[in-house]
Amino acid sequence: MDHDEAALRVLDAADALFYERGVQAVGMDAIRAASGVPFKRLYRCYPSKEHLVAEYLRRRDRRWRRRMADFVDERTDPAERVLAVFDWLGRWFAEPGFRGCAFVNSFGEFGTPSVVADIAREHKDALRHYLDGLVACLPVDARLAEELLLLIDGAIVSASIMRNPNAADSARAAASALLVARTARSTAP
Repeated sequence: MDHDEAALRVLDAADALFYERGVQAVGMDAIRAASGVPFKRLYRCYPSKEHLVAEYLRRRDRRWRRRMADFVDERTDPAERVLAVFDWLGRWFAEPGFRGCAFVNSFGEFGTPSVVADIAREHKDALRHYLDGLVACLPVDARLAEELLLLIDGAIVSASIMRNPNAADSARAAASALLVARTARSTAP
């Protein structure tokens, strides 16, 4: 097994275990066992658990945002693209093994200051930037993106803690009402 294959196997095992059990609850021995990569090789790939946690979160960020964007990009109407974010969340919430936001969960374990806190902020900033791009195509003020981010985060937390996959529907309804109100306000004479 070469370095890249070993690194991928370790990262795949860490991803599954960290998301399912929490970062601090999973030791490197569990990752070694799940990946089948010997400790010596594992530590060549990731010199510390902190390095592995950082890469786990960065990869999860890339995958999560790409999946959402791919779903949203199937729509052309600007308002429907915004609402599609919540439709995608509903699908994600219904997936087997859904345990909420890996960034919020990890931040809760590590707090601030930490590398985890920095990566969690980067994830939320990237999501906010994405939402900025979606609302820029609408006749609304830029504050809408921040409000949508709060609805998204609230829906994720509710879906996770309350085991309520319908939280995405409630957040979508609130987002739709915001869109209607903001559009009416900005287009009023």
